[in-house]
Amino acid sequence: MIYTLVSLLFFFWLVGLVAHVGGSFIHTLLVLAVAIFLFDMITGRRSSV
Repeated sequence: MIYTLVSLLFFFWLVGLVAHVGGSFIHTLLVLAVAIFLFDMITGRRSSV
């Protein structure tokens, strides 16, 4: 679940970067995705799939 969220945020950031829309909001999404990913890696929790 967490990797899906990170993937979606990264995808939206990439689309915004290519289409030049969203301004700083797009980069905020990327920072949020990286923060979520790092938090998940540091805590070592695994989602039950």
